[in-house]
Amino acid sequence: MIIELKIKNFLSFKDEVTFSFEATKDKSLEENQVVEVAPNIRILRLAIVYGANASGKTNLLNAFEFLRDFWFEIPDNKDDKTGVIPFLLDKTKPNEPSEFSLTFFTNGFKHLYTLVIKESKIISEKLYMYPGTQPALIFSRELKNGISEIKFNLNKIKINLAAKNEISVKCLTNMSVLAAYNQVNIAVPEIDNVIKWIKIQYMQPIEPTARLVDFVEEKIKNDKSLKNYILNHIKRADYNITDINTKITNKKVPENILINLLNNFKNIPIDERKRIEKEHSIKLTKTEFKHKIINSNGNIEYYNLPKSLQSEGTLRTFGILGLLKIILDKDAFLTIDEIESSLHPILIESFIEDFFQQKGESQLLLTTHYDGLLEETDLFRKDSIWFTNKKEDGATEIYSLADFNGLNRISSLQKAYKYGKFGAIPNISEL
Repeated sequence: MIIELKIKNFLSFKDEVTFSFEATKDKSLEENQVVEVAPNIRILRLAIVYGANASGKTNLLNAFEFLRDFWFEIPDNKDDKTGVIPFLLDKTKPNEPSEFSLTFFTNGFKHLYTLVIKESKIISEKLYMYPGTQPALIFSRELKNGISEIKFNLNKIKINLAAKNEISVKCLTNMSVLAAYNQVNIAVPEIDNVIKWIKIQYMQPIEPTARLVDFVEEKIKNDKSLKNYILNHIKRADYNITDINTKITNKKVPENILINLLNNFKNIPIDERKRIEKEHSIKLTKTEFKHKIINSNGNIEYYNLPKSLQSEGTLRTFGILGLLKIILDKDAFLTIDEIESSLHPILIESFIEDFFQQKGESQLLLTTHYDGLLEETDLFRKDSIWFTNKKEDGATEIYSLADFNGLNRISSLQKAYKYGKFGAIPNISEL
């Protein structure tokens, strides 16, 4: 589970900011929303971020995404860019490194990962594990004389000299130690556990325009429980959909298109590539939604309609529900940008309610403009609500609702937010 992320000099984050899932001492709604992973480590399962447009909400999610991509990205050569973007609305910050510090809990232990990175090279990278109250270093890398010097803590892990040398050779100055380690045929449990957590439980962010339906329909083909979960909730949402049928069809492909396909998509599995070359066909997933209607005579009729004829709201609901079930099953971490996109507010509340009802260590980080959620004081803890605000210098500051005093005296958090009590709203001046 994510505990905390610190960001400095990345996108709109100029000075160091801290976003945290760590719960306060507040005991409200604790049973389903707080996980005590270890003594004195209480982690929230959900956080919601509010803020004006261009205030930095999406950039917070981008920081999580950058780390996930960076950890396993293998550059073609040492001159490739790392992809990091510093704060650009300043004369000095673009020349300084970006910094990240991620604290998380997995496999029974608290971990800390730190990264200092520039556009073309990594300055510093470290991974710690907490066997007790004090951190124990797993590995460190520092840039010295233009070369990455990697050290492993042999008092904590077992790794032979040949493996250490191979990792050092493979680890270019613009890639992560984790990516280099992943190319070497060795097993270090303390590192493998972290890599497993990243690959399985640290999921890709969801953008407002993401085609979630394509991802989920691939999953429900062989997962009856996932299909039933989606159907049960879609029925509750009154879409008049009684069934979802997904099947695979083969479509013949002309020779010129086939060659183009195989050349452009290098990640097609070898067995599938051979099948395509032999049969000159590709497999397409076809999903139909079965709609129930009552005709003018009062009789029930059923009609199967393809996904192309479903509303954006139906498809978004289908996709979000599928993802929720997946992260609940995996105890995974997921970020969703603008959760309200194409969804009715009541559906958003329903999704979150169901997420809380399913216990576990899954986590959601949402951004939204829907301030109606602030009125749901019986659904959300105050430490679950965060705000982003753009300062005069263009930098993003981020802070929690729990940081404010006197909240119990405010009759409506929604109205207080609209009237600027917490900042993080558009500042519209008169013409």
